[in-house]
Amino acid sequence: MAGVQASGRADSGAARGIRPGAAVPGDDLQVFLKALTSGTRQRLFAHFIDGEELTVGEVAERTGLGPSTTSEHLAVLRRGGLLQSTRSGKLVRYRADREGIAELLGQLHAYLLAPSGPQDPPLTRGCV
Repeated sequence: MAGVQASGRADSGAARGIRPGAAVPGDDLQVFLKALTSGTRQRLFAHFIDGEELTVGEVAERTGLGPSTTSEHLAVLRRGGLLQSTRSGKLVRYRADREGIAELLGQLHAYLLAPSGPQDPPLTRGCV
């Protein structure tokens, strides 16, 4: 049966060129991509591009977000492999994880350019 997109439209996948049987990105890559889907997280990450190490409070002050919201977004960026953190007493300092990012971009590159796998038989309507 055809899938339904968030917009409510039916989508067979074939119309968009999705390869049946194509590999799904690994968990690490999915978390990385999820971390990048938020415009707020993209703006927060931009503060780390030049190699700066910043605390939650410093990022919150620069962005005008509350410390709690900032902390939540930084945690998502850290889990996604974009930031590293180090604790010194009560302070947690964040910095870009350049090696982790390079590794994940390599995985993304391999995923996007992977040859098509074996073709699954087409799904028929009405079958579960």
